[in-house]
Amino acid sequence: MPGNSFGNFFRITTWGESHGKALGVVIDGCPAGLSLTDKDIQFELDRRKPGQSILTSQRKEDDKVQILSGLFKNKTTGAPISMIVHNIDVISKSYEDFKDMYRPGHADLTYDEKYGLRDYRGGGRSSNRETVGRVAAGAVAKKILNKMGIKTYGYVCQIGNVKIEKIDFKYIEKNPLRCPDKNKSKEMSSIIDNVRREGDSIGGVIEVRTIGLPAGLGSPVFNKIDARLASSIMSIGGVRGFEIGMGFSISEKKGSEVNDIMIGKKKGKVVFSSNNAGGILGGITNGQDLILRFALKPTSSISKPQKSINKSGKVRNLKIKGRHDPCLCPRAVPIAEAMVNLVLIDAIFENKLSKIENLF
Repeated sequence: MPGNSFGNFFRITTWGESHGKALGVVIDGCPAGLSLTDKDIQFELDRRKPGQSILTSQRKEDDKVQILSGLFKNKTTGAPISMIVHNIDVISKSYEDFKDMYRPGHADLTYDEKYGLRDYRGGGRSSNRETVGRVAAGAVAKKILNKMGIKTYGYVCQIGNVKIEKIDFKYIEKNPLRCPDKNKSKEMSSIIDNVRREGDSIGGVIEVRTIGLPAGLGSPVFNKIDARLASSIMSIGGVRGFEIGMGFSISEKKGSEVNDIMIGKKKGKVVFSSNNAGGILGGITNGQDLILRFALKPTSSISKPQKSINKSGKVRNLKIKGRHDPCLCPRAVPIAEAMVNLVLIDAIFENKLSKIENLF
């Protein structure tokens, strides 16, 4: 099964299954000399773990990380960094009743078609529990980026048809939904709780902003920074739409309405009149804030009765058991931040080779 690695200069490989013994990640390319402890990683994993509130899966996992290699005296050595998180609260029997059936919206059918064998316990490798490794690696990337003055913030900006009206960065981590609008947060949380009680689920939209980025990250053809960001975000389970800056709404506008006019320079940095492009021009960052959004589908695992087929193609009634998120959005925020940070750190390392003077 190829496709478990991401990045070129700061490269990660995740491993493990939802109901296996453990999950983890190996980072190859982290420079030596970075101060790093388990606590740096644990902080981000705690933001992602299940059981945080009634708005998330009630699976109880501590997600306690252990760094196995690549450190000496709490500093990175330049060697591969390997991290492991053991699965604790595994209840595989919940999946026995439909091990031969295909759950609507899941990868059950496509895994069988491709591999002829699948781990039906929680979805195996296709489960979003795989993102434990991504978040752990993203925590290392985040620490390096923060030292450069680059910070990434993710937040829920829409649940169902309810959208935020303001952004208070300080409020994001003060509510279980990770919504930056206090008034809308209550309304959104109520929607999620209602669908949870009905045995259903709901989708939403997450926005990610990165501030402090330098101009010049990315390449103009196949390695456009927006293409790399799109690939990273679309690799998260359940993502069904992606946009940067004005996104799809730009199709309704005229060029004179959306072009970001350059009005001068301040401290050597170009100043724009607006940021409709979301911080990217020609596949390369322009020094403005990076702004992207993505849409998440409603969680596929719902307890409402549905019809499906088994491996023989016979129609059967299906009622999914187990512990599932009524909405993917709250726990997807730290995952999205991690993926954006992994793209950015890779692009920054790549830029060291973009000009000969960077080498001396």
